[in-house]
Amino acid sequence: MATNKVQEGDILRLTVGAAVDSGDPVIVGASLPGVALTDYDSADGKASIAMKGVFDLSVQAANDAGNKAVAIGDKLYFDGTTISKKASGALFGIALEAIDSGKTATINVLIGGISQSMIVA
Repeated sequence: MATNKVQEGDILRLTVGAAVDSGDPVIVGASLPGVALTDYDSADGKASIAMKGVFDLSVQAANDAGNKAVAIGDKLYFDGTTISKKASGALFGIALEAIDSGKTATINVLIGGISQSMIVA
């Protein structure tokens, strides 16, 4: 058994912006998607972040070209404000529910279930 394992990695305490509240989607660094489990802590500048799981999150049915329906299994991206199909954001997760084109809805989103093959594209 490896003696250098630090933790499972499902929940990490990471540095985040001061506006982060529990339940917020976040991208830490350039490519670590997660959902804040705790509010920003001004004492250390961090929050506890779930790095995998299924969360109810607000998603906009749009891509970089305009309104575009979200289907189950679609890749979702986060631009720091909105989760959508806009690939100009950072890869965030996978839609587990559908949304009609142009609508915004709260749906189940899988984070941390993104395979390496999905990152290349």
